[in-house]
Amino acid sequence: MRAERVFAYGAALGLLGDLLVGDPRRGHPVAVFGRAAGAAERALWRDHRGWGALHTALCVGGAAALAAVAQRAVRPSPAASVALTGAATWAVVGATSLAREARTIGRALDTGDVAAARARLPHLCGRDPQALDADGIARAVVESVAENTSDAVVGALVWGALAGVPGLVGFRAVNTLDAMVGHRSPRHRRFGWAAARLDDVAGWPGARLTAVLAAVCGPDARGAVRAWRADARRHPSPNAGPVEAAFAGALGVRLGGTLSYGGRVEHRPVLNGGGRAVAAPDIERAVRLSRRVGLLALGVVAAARLTAKGHGS
Repeated sequence: MRAERVFAYGAALGLLGDLLVGDPRRGHPVAVFGRAAGAAERALWRDHRGWGALHTALCVGGAAALAAVAQRAVRPSPAASVALTGAATWAVVGATSLAREARTIGRALDTGDVAAARARLPHLCGRDPQALDADGIARAVVESVAENTSDAVVGALVWGALAGVPGLVGFRAVNTLDAMVGHRSPRHRRFGWAAARLDDVAGWPGARLTAVLAAVCGPDARGAVRAWRADARRHPSPNAGPVEAAFAGALGVRLGGTLSYGGRVEHRPVLNGGGRAVAAPDIERAVRLSRRVGLLALGVVAAARLTAKGHGS
């Protein structure tokens, strides 16, 4: 079986596994990587970019190298290759967990239990929930669903199509490491610089594909494109900007504005300023859009790999 078919079948199997099973409660491979990366940080941490770059190279390079060894080991068996690709895809995508957490918060808001929604929000994103009202929580959830559609689904599929199992694992390692050390806390401002910049580079193609697909399968294609073109570059993140702007325009809502992370207040630009304020029912609309984008992304990247192979043969 050719490598492009192995990826297509394996990635479809992995997404199906995520849909049916979701993430395990214990022993998730990403959590195992996180513990290893945390141990490496404790051993290597210095308030210096060079040491952070070494930490990033060891963690990401180590994860990708192990995946490459595993891929080479199963290459003689098409069935084992598909199974490995499926297992890796299941391990690195997080569509079901993303939808589950978002919907849990949405149900709490629907019943008027803002306290429960606040308590659950940290499971989905790093916002400070205490100062948020119901609409503020709903906005945070929709923004997180949009960004994580790229980070937890589409970006991984793009890199899987480009580099197989090492691409899947390497991308998720980069994304996880950025979440751990890539933020601008005093401890990680220098040490996490390399992880943050690598995440920007690795996330670039997936973010653009996510924005395109949000326009294609969202309820307002023109609105998505208009918001993307007008507002994406004003966002402080080069990858979250296009994704959140496209989701905002597609759903007809207004995202961005003032938010708080770890006690630090940020005043972000408004995305799709002509849209209405986010409300609790928009969480379900965002989840459904995220699902459509993820499934369409699988078709796009699998078809692109098959087409590229056909032209190259």
